[in-house]
Amino acid sequence: MHDRSARPLDPTSDAAIAASVRPRPIEDVAADLGIPADALYRYGPHKGKISLDFVAEAESRPRGQLVLVTAINPTPAGEGKTTTTIGLGDALSQLGTSTAVCLREPSLGPVFGAKGGATGGGRAQIIPMQDINLHFTGDLHAITAAHNLLSALIDNHIHWGNALDLDARRISWRRVMDLNDRAMRQITVGLGGPANGYPREDGFDITVASEVMAILCLADSLSDLEARLSRMVIGQTRGRRMVRAEELGGVGAMVALLKDAFQPNLVQTLEGTPALVHGGPFANIAHGCNSVMATRTALGLADVVVTEAGFGADLGAEKFLDIKCRQAGLVPSAAVVVATVRALKMHGGVPLKELGTPDAAAVTLGCGNLKRHVENLKKFGLPVVVALNHFTGDTPEELEAVHAALAAEGVDVFPCGHWARGGEGALDLAHAVLDLLARRPKFEYLYPSELPLREKIETIAREIYRAERVDFSSAATAKLKEYELAGFGDLPVCMAKTQYSFSADPTARNAPTGHTLPIREVRLSAGAGFVVALAGDIMTMPGLPSAPAAQDIFVMPDGFIAGLS
Repeated sequence: MHDRSARPLDPTSDAAIAASVRPRPIEDVAADLGIPADALYRYGPHKGKISLDFVAEAESRPRGQLVLVTAINPTPAGEGKTTTTIGLGDALSQLGTSTAVCLREPSLGPVFGAKGGATGGGRAQIIPMQDINLHFTGDLHAITAAHNLLSALIDNHIHWGNALDLDARRISWRRVMDLNDRAMRQITVGLGGPANGYPREDGFDITVASEVMAILCLADSLSDLEARLSRMVIGQTRGRRMVRAEELGGVGAMVALLKDAFQPNLVQTLEGTPALVHGGPFANIAHGCNSVMATRTALGLADVVVTEAGFGADLGAEKFLDIKCRQAGLVPSAAVVVATVRALKMHGGVPLKELGTPDAAAVTLGCGNLKRHVENLKKFGLPVVVALNHFTGDTPEELEAVHAALAAEGVDVFPCGHWARGGEGALDLAHAVLDLLARRPKFEYLYPSELPLREKIETIAREIYRAERVDFSSAATAKLKEYELAGFGDLPVCMAKTQYSFSADPTARNAPTGHTLPIREVRLSAGAGFVVALAGDIMTMPGLPSAPAAQDIFVMPDGFIAGLS
């Protein structure tokens, strides 16, 4: 076996670029936002947590303006939405605007899987990227521990007599881990005799799909965190009564595990712009937004806050607007839709292996996907601008094709070079965003809270996905009726769907119409405050690809971790 630690480091890699920058002391970054030293808990010299007392003070101040960065349906590699968020934040800072960036924390699943890390790329990164991509401040570990503590309490309760009369066949609370592991999707626990409890079917979701993750991101105080955890439904009795977490005891212990994780994390971009990185729900299987605490804190400390919502606008942006903004009372001022020429060619019918070949006609055809996302965001009353994440292989004809396609929508397109040049490469986009912020948008939700759950799902399918009909399984139909009878009918809906298409079919690219959206299952997240609708074959525990990124990550003799991206 060869010595990988002797392998020279690629100087153009994200890790090498991040290592070439000397970070500012985290106290100096905090000072830019007016955070005093006694409100900052250091996790080493370059990352810290903001005390909850100061968070409450910041949230009470007049709010800055909120900019949402979203994207088209991506290629498997993503379209640089996080990179654009960071680049735009740096560009606004260069223009003298008081700016903060709000992002989600990476999950170890994609870090070791196919996508890699979630700290941006090139000259538009947040640092320390190695720490953030791995253990960071331990938030995801705390969420995993709190979630699995409740799992242990459930089986322990059954073992010691089952006073609540829990039906082991109707326990909906699965276990979690922060890794991709398809072998753990369906398991049997309690084997090995009476000393090990009662056998039952169980399974694992990835931590970022946990309701505990969603609650940490949506709660606005420790008391709200505890109340939401208490309301979580973990299963049913044999008489079909819903059982909440508070009935098992242990919610206080869960809060104790989450107390430090609940404090927003503060880091910085390569250019020193403050970045609050907190919470990490996936957008294809969860609500896909960073924490309410981080966003509200940033809005109280900066004039402009740039945040992202995961995957395409059909998922992350819709959930940001209909779930997070609804629950947190947030009103965004503008939206940026990120696209690449490569992805537009893919939506125009070009195979993945041929995306490097110039094809302006395919770009024009693929712009149908981009235009639909723009149209959808306008339904929420938001002014929109397009950021075209520029690659060196993009031709002038391809760039012109994007400008021409969006001109009919009255939307400006700005090629951005932040990956290569940092904030300087996004200055035109920053000027355009500042122009949008001078407007007075009339923001509105896609559907009212009082609309029945089934109709909420149908509204999203019709208005956002352009589906012709929704096919509910008999089990999903029964559950929706059950949830409404139990008083959960006013909750918003969190759609779990492939990120690669407007439809539930990941191979249906561009802007499909006339399709049927199959809803095979619905799950109640009573503590988080939404109902999850699973469409098609979406999995809440991903698997690893044939060549996982984990195989290329190693530690060099000096302790530097190579292979992260």
